[in-house]
Amino acid sequence: MQTPLSDHVRERLGTFGLMAPSIAQCAVGAALAWIVAIELLGHPSPFFAPISVLVCVGVGLGQRLRRVAELVAGVSLGVGVGDLLVSWIGSGAWQLALVVALAMSVAVLLNGGALFVAQVGSSAVLVAVLVPGEGAGGLDRMADALTGGIIGIAAVALLPASPFTIAAKHLSGVLDALSTVLEQAAEAIEKRDADLAAEALDQARTTQAAVEEFEAALQTSKEITLISPLHWHRRARLARYETAAVPVDLALRNARVLSRRTLSALGEAAPPPAALAEVMREISEAALLLQLELSAGRDPTLARQALLAVAARERPAGLGFSAHVIIAQLRSLVVDLLQATGMEHEAATAALTPLEEPQSETRPA
Repeated sequence: MQTPLSDHVRERLGTFGLMAPSIAQCAVGAALAWIVAIELLGHPSPFFAPISVLVCVGVGLGQRLRRVAELVAGVSLGVGVGDLLVSWIGSGAWQLALVVALAMSVAVLLNGGALFVAQVGSSAVLVAVLVPGEGAGGLDRMADALTGGIIGIAAVALLPASPFTIAAKHLSGVLDALSTVLEQAAEAIEKRDADLAAEALDQARTTQAAVEEFEAALQTSKEITLISPLHWHRRARLARYETAAVPVDLALRNARVLSRRTLSALGEAAPPPAALAEVMREISEAALLLQLELSAGRDPTLARQALLAVAARERPAGLGFSAHVIIAQLRSLVVDLLQATGMEHEAATAALTPLEEPQSETRPA
């Protein structure tokens, strides 16, 4: 029997496994930067070389290479400007204010982003307060920062985290959230329980964070396959995650509308039929199947087949207004997830049973 504590421990171990490559990158990169700065550059105390490695690698997960470059440049500029000024005017409260103001002003004039400006200012503070320039010039410390940045990027390239593990973990979070919303909405319909429908709606409203985390993780995975020779030959596998990114975001958006309409439908005189709950569960299972196939590195053929079977289903007659909206959202969800499996939008839409066929005892869905 699983307990909340064991679930928490397993979650933390999973997070550690995901971050372990970054820890190794920081440790190895910091040591190498220190050695290079001492042995090749001849700097006796290259404080900023290992620090710059930690700055670069530490933002690697979920950030863009442009931001890493901003951090490297920011450290270098802040160290250079701060150390040169401190060597002229000394250290103290007013000197600190002047160093920070001038360093950040230079960063703004260079049209740097907010992260770049903040890094320049913090690096200037380090120079002015912690290591006022004795025995090393501003250019030396700037060289240390650049050396650390270069080694940090090299560590990401040569000791990379698995881009597929990163992408798979975060896509699983998105598809798990989608599946949970659909399952809760289905249970609410089956039990005619508005409170359960309200819980499904509350759950749906929290799903955007999972989408944003997946988008950031996918960007990181793409960058790893771009700069790491170890993964150059496996970019096609990551392309499946890129294909799924926008459609699963749209699917979650449609699930939010669906859960809201489910709550409304349960308050109408003709509540939605249990058949709609069955369709929701089939879509939920197809989403989990998509997750499993992508994680295994396979083309999501089984998920696509399951979704095509849902697309061909017929809908019940005599539905209320909100139930009609639920039908529309279910159709949109099927199209979104079919696109996530790699189908083109036109082909996915064409797979749906047309709505305009003549009515019979059961009308097509």
